[in-house]
Amino acid sequence: MSCKSIVQIYLFFLTAIILSGCQNKKAVDVSHIDVNIRIERFDQDLDTLHPQNIATGLPVLEKKYSSFYRDYIEGMLGAGSTADTAYYSNMRLILGNEDFAALKREVNGTFKDLKEKENELGDAFRHIKYFYPKVQVPRIISFYSGFSVQVPLGENYLGIGLDMFLGADSRFYPALRQSIPQYISRRFTPENITPRLIETFVREEMFPEPDDLHTLLDRMVYNGKVLYFMQSVLPEVPDSLIMNYTSDQKKWVDKYESDIWGYFLENDLLYESDYMKIQKFLTEAPFTPGIGNRNESAPKLALFTGWQIVKEYMDRNQDVDLPALMKNTDYQQILTDSRYKPR
Repeated sequence: MSCKSIVQIYLFFLTAIILSGCQNKKAVDVSHIDVNIRIERFDQDLDTLHPQNIATGLPVLEKKYSSFYRDYIEGMLGAGSTADTAYYSNMRLILGNEDFAALKREVNGTFKDLKEKENELGDAFRHIKYFYPKVQVPRIISFYSGFSVQVPLGENYLGIGLDMFLGADSRFYPALRQSIPQYISRRFTPENITPRLIETFVREEMFPEPDDLHTLLDRMVYNGKVLYFMQSVLPEVPDSLIMNYTSDQKKWVDKYESDIWGYFLENDLLYESDYMKIQKFLTEAPFTPGIGNRNESAPKLALFTGWQIVKEYMDRNQDVDLPALMKNTDYQQILTDSRYKPR
């Protein structure tokens, strides 16, 4: 065997070991962790009510769903205070409304069974508890509210607004364009249920955005850590779903990753603290204004870049585990140690 062949074989195995190390860092055995997710079907319980049995049916639901019930009646439906029974008359009107009944039928037809989502969420929370054993798994409650809210997080519950996951081609969404643009409603699909619930739990319950994020770099790396965490606890979910990108948007950022980074550097944006100047790189939009041709660019470029920085940082620092990453708020140090230089 020639020296060249030996070197090639050595490099092959070295690369395999490095890649294996990176993958093993994310792949953990959670089979021993006892998490059993059962989605409580408030939507189906609500379906048992009609204007004639409101007075007897609503107290049963209030007792069963407690804080969620109050949030649903008062906040999501806006039917009135649950402190007395005056709101019963509004509930009769809501339940007797034909549009609300049509929505109920659509939800029932689309979501006859949520077993698949229970399994997905169970696996996600097992991963979360692997890294954070003391995390309390919330009640998961499904409902429909007339497109009021998609994923509410309340007192010991996480909600699934099923009417906002009916599918991108649902007949209901075109009528909502003034309040919910198409680039948002295209993501109202069943496959988004698990990643959006986990994202809400991670961002609002586990790692709320700190008040001391000032520069674009701060916001970039904070969001990158959140996305990396989501990837770690949702190992089977595609990156495009984690980022909430279309397949074309994901292809675009992959293709232009180095150009995106170059744009941030050339325009001195990393340490920019004027939110009005950096907002367009952080928020939801159909594209990023001023970047790319024919409005083909992806949105949330700072979030995507932050995620890539954190990936590089974790790949280069194999001794850093996920809790240590999430605890680290030295965003400059994470960037420096990542040696992020996309090609």
